[in-house]
Amino acid sequence: MTEETKIADEIKKMEYEPLLPAEKKLIGYSLALGVILLGILVWINYTFFPIKP
Repeated sequence: MTEETKIADEIKKMEYEPLLPAEKKLIGYSLALGVILLGILVWINYTFFPIKP
């Protein structure tokens, strides 16, 4: 057996585990923070580095 086959077999044996509420909150906060920071970056880009036609 190769290493990949062993890993695939182990993954198939694993049972489904739902996310905990704390994990769901962390995912939500991380996504929200990413979107907010991306918005700030876009604002800084347009404010301090305007496109000159």
